[in-house]
Amino acid sequence: MLIRNEIADDLPAIRAVVTEAMKMLAQSTGTEAQIIDRLREDKALALSLVAEDDGRVVGYLAASRARIGAHDGWGLIGPLAVLPSRHRQGIGSTLMAAAILRLRATFQGAVLVGDPGYYGRFGFRACPGLGVGSVPSEFVLALPFGAAEPRGEVIHHPAFGLKQQA
Repeated sequence: MLIRNEIADDLPAIRAVVTEAMKMLAQSTGTEAQIIDRLREDKALALSLVAEDDGRVVGYLAASRARIGAHDGWGLIGPLAVLPSRHRQGIGSTLMAAAILRLRATFQGAVLVGDPGYYGRFGFRACPGLGVGSVPSEFVLALPFGAAEPRGEVIHHPAFGLKQQA
C-alpha cells in the first residue's frame, strides 16, 4: 500500500471512497465529498492523502487549516475514509500516522471530531474547554504537538457547514 498526495486523476475515486465510507456512519450528512471539493476549490486543504493499493484508491484523509479560539496553526483532520470492503486492514491507521507526521512539520497540533476509542490510539484526547458548535465535548479531540493545551471554539472552513440537499 502506498500513501501519497492526491493527484487530479484521483478525484472521482476520492469522492467514491468518501461517499461509500460515510454511508456507514449515522452522523453522516451525505455532503462529505462536496466538503472536500469545496476545500480543494478554496485551496484550503493542508493535506489530501490517498491510500493506494494495486493502483486503486482505497482510503482518503483530508486536513485543513483551523483556528482554536484566537490561535491559528491547527490542522483539522477530516474526513478519514476507507472503503468498507477494506476496513480493519490498517489503512485508516496508516493514513492517520502519515498525516500526523506531516502536520507536525507546520502545525502546532491537530484537532478532529470523532470516536475517542479509535482516535485515542494516536494520542488524540478531549481537552477541557475545547468545542465545535453543539458537538458533545467528548468527541472533540486534539493532539497538541507542544505544551500548549487547546482551549476555545474550533473555527473551521465554511465548507463544513454544508447541509444535505433535500
